[in-house]
Amino acid sequence: MRIKHLAFGALLTLGLTLSSCAPQQDAPATPIVEVEEMTEPVTEETIENSEPAEMPNEGEKTVESHEGQVLRHAVFFKFKEDVPQEQIDEVVQAFRDLPNKIPEIIGFQWGVNNSPEGFDAGFTHAFLLTFADEAGRAAYLPHEAHKAFGKVLSGKNDKVFVIDYWGTPYEPLEKELKHCVFFKFKEDASPEDIRRIEEGFAELRGKISAIKGYEWGINNSPEKHDAGFTHCFMVTFDSEEGRDEYLPHPDHKAFVEVLLPLLEEPRVIDFLAEGPLTLSN
Repeated sequence: MRIKHLAFGALLTLGLTLSSCAPQQDAPATPIVEVEEMTEPVTEETIENSEPAEMPNEGEKTVESHEGQVLRHAVFFKFKEDVPQEQIDEVVQAFRDLPNKIPEIIGFQWGVNNSPEGFDAGFTHAFLLTFADEAGRAAYLPHEAHKAFGKVLSGKNDKVFVIDYWGTPYEPLEKELKHCVFFKFKEDASPEDIRRIEEGFAELRGKISAIKGYEWGINNSPEKHDAGFTHCFMVTFDSEEGRDEYLPHPDHKAFVEVLLPLLEEPRVIDFLAEGPLTLSN
């Protein structure tokens, strides 16, 4: 859905926030891959039979090194309106049980959306999984325990949103408010313009002390649940007060002014993280 310029600008001034953690990283801009939006609910069949999204030809790929990084797998659910809370709780608990059944999951956090910005598209529940590498993700997706989770989820969710990106390990805070920000750029946004946004967002960490952690990456999920969003920015605050300081900050507002003409749609989901960032399995 395309947001009208004036209304969108007013909302963004409230604050596009980035949720995540880790020290700032200078990742290179990579080609944007057009992806198909998945509008139908996810069921156990879609989990089991999920096909990889189309990727660039070998000649179009940018060779990147991910040494010292981990693979983040961010999953968000929008449940059907008639699903009772107890069934939602069953889904949450089933997802929380997966790290005990799938050793490739080396980090797991989750929470309920509490963003004040109104760019969540109705998604209420956030789950952030960490794998050591792509091999870990490849083992997780077809795992029998993951398929069984799909049966618990089936019929209850309205939509799912999935973005994967390379992040950086870090020492977790005692309390973490994750500010997950996703961008879908306009088709005529140039690589140079997009690079300017990537760099501008990264620079906010050095300008706004309330940002306690930051990482970003370009979507590399093999699933077709990204709705066309290509960029993920994870900003971490240690409290709601930190977010309240960040949103109206002059440097954040200045960044939004540069971003707005290039952006087709944002998506912002915040959550107080529950569960360990790293697991001992």
